[in-house]
Amino acid sequence: MIVSGRSSQSLAAALAADLGESLADIQRVRFPDGEIRVGVDLDGSRIDAGERAILVAATTTHDAFVEALELQDALGEAGVAEITTVLPYMGYARQDRAFEPGQPVTARAMARAIASGTDRVIVVNPHEEAITEFFDVSCTTVDAASRLAIPLPDLADPVFFAPDAGATALAETVRDAYGTGAVDYFEKIRQSGEEIEISPHDTDVRGRDVVLVDDIVATGATMAETISILGERGAGRVFATCVHPVLAGNAYTQLVRAGVEAVYGTDTIERPVSAVSAAPAIACALRERT
Repeated sequence: MIVSGRSSQSLAAALAADLGESLADIQRVRFPDGEIRVGVDLDGSRIDAGERAILVAATTTHDAFVEALELQDALGEAGVAEITTVLPYMGYARQDRAFEPGQPVTARAMARAIASGTDRVIVVNPHEEAITEFFDVSCTTVDAASRLAIPLPDLADPVFFAPDAGATALAETVRDAYGTGAVDYFEKIRQSGEEIEISPHDTDVRGRDVVLVDDIVATGATMAETISILGERGAGRVFATCVHPVLAGNAYTQLVRAGVEAVYGTDTIERPVSAVSAAPAIACALRERT
């Protein structure tokens, strides 16, 4: 049985179809004081003894995080034998250390809370692989980056760019899935004082289509600057791709104003740019367990 958090309804439905599992009926109530209560409708969702449940819940907001904890508890109360929690997008994952004395390791706190109500956790493309160590239960990661090649059109002599040298593997994954193209990354060159220039490492982009690959696009500011630089250097079309399309505030507008041809993301965060589903990659990881 697949159980969907509010923020992951399309992904949960796609995963249920891929695995041939039923999709649970969820009841949601918001009280006048702002508290929420969610649970599985046992009249509309049959739970058999010994059944496993797969909770799919992107913790994109505070409410989504609380809802995930409530659904875990509700499934336990309903007698589910095993709970697997899939975090398509794990909120607070980038706060993986205390940046100043007295600050929390928020990713660890969130991981411990999630782990308390589940038997296993799956996280899709965490910003840092090391966050798996914060969970007190088995935690595995899924790489959905290859899915980003699917919506790409025919490209002219393409170059797949990572935002920095440490992320070239992500760009290589998308390039390999697409089937052809070069891979490069951007480097930041300090000109003077606080002035920093973003530049391709060693690739001439003139006349070539470019695919920017990142795990997360949040504010879009750096990517928009990169798109503008590519335009100045004579690049052809520029496509922005990411696993997690946070696209906070006016991020999408910034990318369009910078000259992006199209923005493609997966449905780990359900947005208008979610052009492809991460469900097949998640389903593969779940099948490996069974």
